Amino acid sequence: MRRVFAALGLAALAGCASAGDSPGMLHRIVFECLDTGHPGYCARCPSPQAGICQLEYPCARTTDVWALTQEYIAMRDMKMCGCEPTLVHGLALPRFTVTGVEDPRRPNGIWRFAWDVTRTRIPEDDIALAVNSPEARTQDQLHVHLVRLLPDARARVEALEPVRVERLEDVWAAATAHAASRQISSYGVIVLRASDGGWLVAAVSGSPEAAFTRARCTS
Repeated sequence: MRRVFAALGLAALAGCASAGDSPGMLHRIVFECLDTGHPGYCARCPSPQAGICQLEYPCARTTDVWALTQEYIAMRDMKMCGCEPTLVHGLALPRFTVTGVEDPRRPNGIWRFAWDVTRTRIPEDDIALAVNSPEARTQDQLHVHLVRLLPDARARVEALEPVRVERLEDVWAAATAHAASRQISSYGVIVLRASDGGWLVAAVSGSPEAAFTRARCTS
């Protein structure tokens, strides 16, 4: 994996990435909001990076980039806007078109990238990486949720008899196998650290983000 060349947690990019109302909003952010030097940036980008366009946009209308490589971007999810400082909820996305978990173009490297970004913000034993099923998602650009496990979530995931992997690059294959073993045709994916140093991968129906993670404000 190429090294992250944008500093994690860029202070200059305050604000929050918004998924917006359209299922294509994240796709537009990936393709229209990262190059701030592009002519007409402020007119073409629906959620500009804060401080670039001299607009008084609220948190949910701006993009906060956490990390950037040639293949992937990590940014703040709009669910963090207005929440307590302890809430961490980011998104990792490919910088090319991938619809979601069902897309054969889904990249293996996104899981390593997502984990490396999240571990700078959440202790590894508390990290959950989650992708929602096609039926449960609101956006048609693949995005991995970078979130914290709920207190009882580890036991519930382990009860599903998840697949253990040594490499994060094997998550998609493990999720496919786990879904087949549970006879789930359409599924989401959750990944967490195993007690012995590997990772546990489970395929679940619906939204693992909602079922297993602290994804929203508690107040």
